[in-house]
Amino acid sequence: MQAPDNHLPQVRQQYEALPYPPCDPEDDHRRLATTWLEDLAMINHYCFAGRQSFRQGFRALVAGGGTGDATIFLAEQLRHTDAQIVHLDLSSASIAIARRRAEIRRLENITWIHDSLLNLPRHGLAPFDYINCSGVLHHLADPDAGLRALLEVLRPEGALGLMVYGATGRTGVYQMQTLMRLVLGDEPDIPRKIAQTRDILASLPPGNWFKRGEDLYHDHKQGDAGLYDLLLHTQDRAYSVSELYAWLADTHGLHLAFSDVQRGRAPYLPHMVTGARPPDLTPRLRQLPARQQHAIAELMIGDITMHSLYATRQPERTAPYGNAQYVPFFYHEPMTGESIARVFAGSRGQPFVLRHQHSGMALTAHPGRYGPQILRLIDGQRSFAEIFAQFRAEWRGQAAAPDDATLFADFQPVFDVLNALERLLLRHPQAAG
Repeated sequence: MQAPDNHLPQVRQQYEALPYPPCDPEDDHRRLATTWLEDLAMINHYCFAGRQSFRQGFRALVAGGGTGDATIFLAEQLRHTDAQIVHLDLSSASIAIARRRAEIRRLENITWIHDSLLNLPRHGLAPFDYINCSGVLHHLADPDAGLRALLEVLRPEGALGLMVYGATGRTGVYQMQTLMRLVLGDEPDIPRKIAQTRDILASLPPGNWFKRGEDLYHDHKQGDAGLYDLLLHTQDRAYSVSELYAWLADTHGLHLAFSDVQRGRAPYLPHMVTGARPPDLTPRLRQLPARQQHAIAELMIGDITMHSLYATRQPERTAPYGNAQYVPFFYHEPMTGESIARVFAGSRGQPFVLRHQHSGMALTAHPGRYGPQILRLIDGQRSFAEIFAQFRAEWRGQAAAPDDATLFADFQPVFDVLNALERLLLRHPQAAG
C-alpha cells in the first residue's frame, strides 16, 4: 500500500525512527501489557450498558495503534470469539513491532493497515463497534478531521475510547518543549536533539516547572522514543476538560465518560479530590452540571496529564445502578466481598476516609446502614436481586426486612465510591452469553 501522504512529514519521520510506545516485542513471551480503556469489562460497563457479550461479530479498530499495546490486549481478550481487530498506523516500523508481538502470541484476529487515520473512510471497512484512538488526535494538524474520520466508520451504537493530553497536568511539559525549541533551533538530526535535551534535563535548576512536577511524567525515563515524544514532538497540543466538552459534546453531540488510568472517575469529581477535609461548599459543587464539576476537579487536583474517556452518540450507555437484574463485580485488583466489607464495617456506620493505595486517592466514604452486609454478598455471580434476597433471608431485625428500593438507596454511597475508582462495575446477565 502507498505510504500515507496527508500527515506531517516530521511526525512520520519521528515514528519510523523511534517506534512508539517503546517496547521489546520479545517481552510478550513473558507478560501481557494491558491498557486501561481496552479492558472489556470497562468497555461493556461504560459503552454498552453492561449488555455486550463480545461474541457476535464484534469489530474493533485501533487507530494509530503504534507498537500495539491496545491491539494486542484487545486481541488476546477476544481470542476465543469471532471478533476482529483492525490495527492502523502510519509508521511501518511500529507496525512491524506490533505484528511480531501478535506472532509471538499466535493471534490471528488482527488485520494490519499502514496508513493515516485520516484515510480511514476510503478503505471501505465495515463499521466498528469500538474504536480506540489513544494519543493520536492531539498529534494531528487538524484533530477534528481525525475525529470526523473515526466517526464515519463507527456504528451508530458504537463507542470511542480516546486519550488526549491534559493541559493543566502538562504545564511543565509545554514549558520544556518551548525551551528546547529555543535551544535547538532548526537542528534536524534526531540523535543530536535527544543528546542535547538530555544534557539540558540534567542541568535544570530546582525551580524549573518540569523539574518540580517530574513525578507526573515518565516517558523521558523510558528511552529515546519516550523522551522525543514527550519533549521534542513537532505537533503536540493538549485540552482542558472544558475544551473537550466544547469539541466532543457541543460540536459532535457525543456523550463523555472520563476514566483516569488507575484512578477512574474520581479525579473528575470535586467531592472526591478534596480528601479528608472537604470545603464547606462541597454539597453545592455536587449539584452542578457534570461538565462543570469535571472542569472544577481538573483544576483542583492539578495532575491529570492525559484525559482518557469513552464517547458515545447515545446518552445513558453506562450500566445503570438501581436495576436489580444487574450483577455487581469487583475489578482491577484482587478483592473479595468479605475483605472490602471489613474496610467499610470498621467505621461502625460513620463516614470515613478511604485511602486507596493502588490509585493514591483519599475519598470520603459513607458505609450506610447495610453497606458491609451487602458487600459481603457480592461475588461477581449474583445479581442485585439475588444479593438482596439473600440479605433478607439472613435478616434478624424485629422490623420487616428492607425492600430493594431501600437497599439500593442505602448502598448507593458505597457503590458511588467504589465505582468512581472503577473497582466495582456492573454487567447484565446476558453479557455472559
